[in-house]
Amino acid sequence: MPDISVIDRISDQKAPQKNALKPLLRIIISCMVIVGLWQTVVVFFGMPAYILPAPVDVFVKLLQRYDILLKHTLVTAQEIILGLFLGLFMGLFFALQMLLFKPIKHWLLPILIASQAIPVFALAPLLMLWLGYGIASKIVMAALIIFFPVTTCCFDGLRNTPSGYLDLAQTMGATKWQMLRHIQFPASLPTLASGIRVAVVIAPIGAVAGEWVGSSQGLGYLMLQANARMMIDEMFAALFILSLLSVLLYFAVDKLLKKCIPWEA
Repeated sequence: MPDISVIDRISDQKAPQKNALKPLLRIIISCMVIVGLWQTVVVFFGMPAYILPAPVDVFVKLLQRYDILLKHTLVTAQEIILGLFLGLFMGLFFALQMLLFKPIKHWLLPILIASQAIPVFALAPLLMLWLGYGIASKIVMAALIIFFPVTTCCFDGLRNTPSGYLDLAQTMGATKWQMLRHIQFPASLPTLASGIRVAVVIAPIGAVAGEWVGSSQGLGYLMLQANARMMIDEMFAALFILSLLSVLLYFAVDKLLKKCIPWEA
């Protein structure tokens, strides 16, 4: 008769594998449904290729132009990742300043809110003028678009630390730095993680918008060039890769956050 403990261990090992396959299966099914609806619209309405190409045409273009698409994808991915790091650093820095120095909060917070009234896309031409048409202006665009959600989420998490923890730390003689390091910052991580997830989703918007305004490389630049030449299948191929890049980046960051903040998962 088999040992029950051995059977339990085997079932425990299989359970995480099944749970890990469920999200992947849902993604595959969702993609199949979208492609099916796409193909149905093309066939049913008789859409010409210069308006809405069939999924097969886009897939063929992906294979034919994979080297060009890969080259521009690497540029856009670099802009997004560097913009994320810059935006996260800026958001954390200003959130800490508002927490540690109360007078700064009263001056800086209204400025941060008012800055969101200016569309980031309107700043793109100025950034091109100041920073040039290289990668720097796109990095700053991506950083600016994620700066506000990261700052507000981090600041809200830091200031909403349970007062009982802070009172106990003060009773035990903890300094302001020790309370920040061991209590406030860990308590703010779940809220900060939400801000980071939002930032990962919208960072590609800033990078691509910067490429649309002025660039000589990147997926945004490739989409504009393909649209101008009526190569709609290539434009859809670039759009597909951009969507795939954003989704992969989101799931990678989400998995990393769950490992760093296990109590939030």
